[in-house]
Amino acid sequence: MSENRRVVVTGLGAITPIGNNVKDTWEAMKSGKNGIAPITLFDTEKFKAKLGAEVKNFDPKDYLEINEVLRTDRYAQFAVAAAQQAVEESGVKGTVEPEKFAVLFGTGIGGIGTFEVEHTKLMEKGPRRVSPLFVPMMIANMAAGMIAIRHDCRGSAMPAVTACASGSNAIGEAMRLIRHGYADAVITGGAEAAVNASAVAGFVNMQALSTSEDPNCASLPFDKRRGGFVIGEGAVALILEEYEHAKARGAKIYGEVCGYGSTCDAHHITAPHPEARGGARAMADAMKEADYTENDIVYVNAHGTGTPMNDVIETLAIKKALGEEKAKEAYISSTKSMTGHMLGAAGAIEALACLYALNESIIPPTINLNEQDEECDLNCVPNTAVKAAITLALSNSLGFGGHNACLAFRKV
Repeated sequence: MSENRRVVVTGLGAITPIGNNVKDTWEAMKSGKNGIAPITLFDTEKFKAKLGAEVKNFDPKDYLEINEVLRTDRYAQFAVAAAQQAVEESGVKGTVEPEKFAVLFGTGIGGIGTFEVEHTKLMEKGPRRVSPLFVPMMIANMAAGMIAIRHDCRGSAMPAVTACASGSNAIGEAMRLIRHGYADAVITGGAEAAVNASAVAGFVNMQALSTSEDPNCASLPFDKRRGGFVIGEGAVALILEEYEHAKARGAKIYGEVCGYGSTCDAHHITAPHPEARGGARAMADAMKEADYTENDIVYVNAHGTGTPMNDVIETLAIKKALGEEKAKEAYISSTKSMTGHMLGAAGAIEALACLYALNESIIPPTINLNEQDEECDLNCVPNTAVKAAITLALSNSLGFGGHNACLAFRKV
């Protein structure tokens, strides 16, 4: 096996609450566009939480045949679409052996929309009315499987399922597949489509969701007024490729995935560790692998959900990883203020944000940050994007179950 090969990003695809391609998503992000609005996918009359960050104007028939659309959950449709964009942009297909072409695609919940529909049929109409496609549409590995079938990826084809860290874990594990010689290219990222009645009821009853009815006062990372996250949906795909292979074929290179930390708090099923031990260590591990030095100008795309506890603990994690002084100098922002929390897709869209921040020297803002919490006392880039020639971008993802992931990116 080849050890420690360099890994770069050569393609991106996006279906998000703020754009159905990469260009629109990034333009919206750097201009501070809010993708949050009243939920339209189900009737919220009896629900405390009425806002979501839905994908808009998406037609799965642009990417799938009609018979495929009918037998595919919405989360997998998003995944297939984003992967199609990324593969086409990268030009990687046909340049690597199928046995060295892999898929690692994250999702927190998989086909929960299908589960809801089919369970309702079971309860109301009996077992004979449940679709024979119920199981393949619902299972969390199906997006990875469909992407692999479509692009003839005969290496590993797996999901990462670590709640809100799924997208970041997928990208990090994909990097390791290439770094250690198991693959030459990987289609990776994350997808989620959980804006439905059962998921929203579950999240709101555990007091995780914002119950604000004003889209500009709902997803409020690092703000004193924050009261929970806003549920989002969508998918982002990345093509990871071995650097020498990408260079030899003249591929466009967005940046290098140069560090990855993956830890567990081993503490509580939903609450982060009060001393941020897992989050801080994931960041420290990613920084070490990325050869971080005191001279680096750092951007952290924070997990930043807007839940009262998460934002304070993540601030502590950043201070522990960078040191108090460097943490104050770093640029921190939460793009969830615009996209809502895309759950298993969050780490993937936030990787996109990091890559573009590096390439354009622009830090996307934390919008609607008007009353910053004294306990979240870092430079959280309120309301307006700023220019900054960063050299290292870190993306944090922290999930239920105590899962922590941090990805590190540099320009090549």
